[in-house]
Amino acid sequence: MTLARTRKTIDTKGVGAVMDAAEEAARREGHRVVIAVVDAGGTLLALRRTEGAQLASSQVAIDKARTAAIFVRPSRELEAQVSAGRLGALALHGAVALTGGVPLTVDGEVVGAIGTSGETPDEDESVSLAGAAAAFVPATVPSLTCAGAALVAEAVAAEAGRRKVSPVVAVVDAAGALVHLWRPDGAQVASVGVATDKARTAALYRRPSKDFEDQASGGRPSALHLAGAVPLQGGMPLLCAGEVIGAIGVSGASTAAEDQALAALGARVAELAGRGPAGSRGRSTSRSPTVGSSWTPRDISSTPPAGRDRARWSATTR
Repeated sequence: MTLARTRKTIDTKGVGAVMDAAEEAARREGHRVVIAVVDAGGTLLALRRTEGAQLASSQVAIDKARTAAIFVRPSRELEAQVSAGRLGALALHGAVALTGGVPLTVDGEVVGAIGTSGETPDEDESVSLAGAAAAFVPATVPSLTCAGAALVAEAVAAEAGRRKVSPVVAVVDAAGALVHLWRPDGAQVASVGVATDKARTAALYRRPSKDFEDQASGGRPSALHLAGAVPLQGGMPLLCAGEVIGAIGVSGASTAAEDQALAALGARVAELAGRGPAGSRGRSTSRSPTVGSSWTPRDISSTPPAGRDRARWSATTR
C-alpha cells in the first residue's frame, strides 16, 4: 500500500517568477494593486503592494488567492454564481465570491494560486492572469494518500480496540485539511472536533501538539495565543522521506496520555509504511504494515526509532 504519492508544488523561485510577471503587468497598466500568492492549501507565500494601493486590498487579495487554490477554480466562477442568483455560494467556507483569484497549474495540477485586489474586477483578474502565465519549474514533495491516511487510522483503531477504549482518530494532510476520520460507536461527539484540531495543530506547526500543552502548563501561557493551535496532547506529525505529509490526532481515550500514546503509534506506523526501496518514496515493502495483514501494533514498539526520538517513543508507547 502506498502511504504517499509525489505531487508538484511551487517553490520560492516559482513564487518570484509569478510575482514578477504580475507586478510587471500591473505597473505597465498603471494599476494600484496588492498581489498575493498562496500554496495549494491556501497558505500565504508572498505579498506585494504597488505604490498607492489601498490598504484594504491586502486581505482581499489573500482571500481571492485562497479561494482559487482550495476550490481549484478562478474566483470569478463563484462571483458569477452569486450574480446569477445562487446566493448560497456566499456561505461556502473559506471562499470569497470576488473576481481576481486564479489557480496556478502545472500539467493540470494546481500548485497554488494568485489573487489581486485594488482596481476593477476585470483589471484585478488581468494582473492575476499575467502572473499565472509565468513559466516556472515546480518542485515535488511527498503527499499523503487517502489509502495512507486510512492505514494509519486503522492501525490506531486496532490498538484502541485492544485497549478497550473508543477515541476518535483524525488524519489530516500537510495543510491541516481532514483526509480520514474514524469514529467508533462509543466515542464522545466532542472528540470529533478535538481530534481534528489536534491533528491540524501538529500538521501546521510541524511538531507534536503536546509541545504546546507542555509550554502552556510549564509557565508559558502565551502559547495559548498561537493561531490555529490547540495546546492539547494527542496530535503527531506524519513523516515520509523527512517531509511532513500530514498529522494524526486522537481524542477520547481513557486519558490525555493515552491519546498521545495512540497518536505516537500512528506516527510510527506512517514512518514504517513510508520506508521502501531506494527511490520508491512512500511505497511500502513486505515488512511494512498493510491493511488486512497479520501485522499488529505490537510490532511498532519492537522497533523504536534511533537517536533522540528513542526516549520520546519509549515514553509514549508504554
